[in-house]
Amino acid sequence: MDTAPPRESGELTYRDGVAADVSVLVPLIESAYRGDASRTGWTTEADILHGRRTDPEGVLAVITAPGSRLMVVERDGEPIACCQLEHRGDAAYFGMFAVRPELQGGGLGRRVIAEAERSARETWGVREMHMTVISVREELIAWYERRGYRRTGQLSPFPYGDERFGIPQRDDLVFELLVKDLEG
Repeated sequence: MDTAPPRESGELTYRDGVAADVSVLVPLIESAYRGDASRTGWTTEADILHGRRTDPEGVLAVITAPGSRLMVVERDGEPIACCQLEHRGDAAYFGMFAVRPELQGGGLGRRVIAEAERSARETWGVREMHMTVISVREELIAWYERRGYRRTGQLSPFPYGDERFGIPQRDDLVFELLVKDLEG
């Protein structure tokens, strides 16, 4: 039986999310990280965090904040991936990255992050892309390193006790800043 992810079909389109997208984007983001559905893909956090990954208010805040965008990726008019881009001076912040679990592993994520980098560089003239990743997510960090991101060793605490970020199943969670030079 073939267990490879379905090959891409149909043209990808990229657009900025709007308030009307919130009801579709929240389940997309949740499915990539939490619960049993997330286990279909490889980006799951289900073993380290329970509870929610985001909520409608959080997604709407990304869509409506000044200097912030939620890039929606569609195929045949259906949202299949998204990511947050936020202008922060000479850098852009990349977050809330989600690809439908059944489409992970087939190159879609690489295409989305490349488009996000191109868009941030062209729109804001930024020189770097920043992101934070939970430091115990070694496989995910390695994936970003293969895309040119480097670990900085700069850590920030996980917001234990704030269930908006999930319910930790471990006591050693911290975020690490990853950075990619977008010049050249």
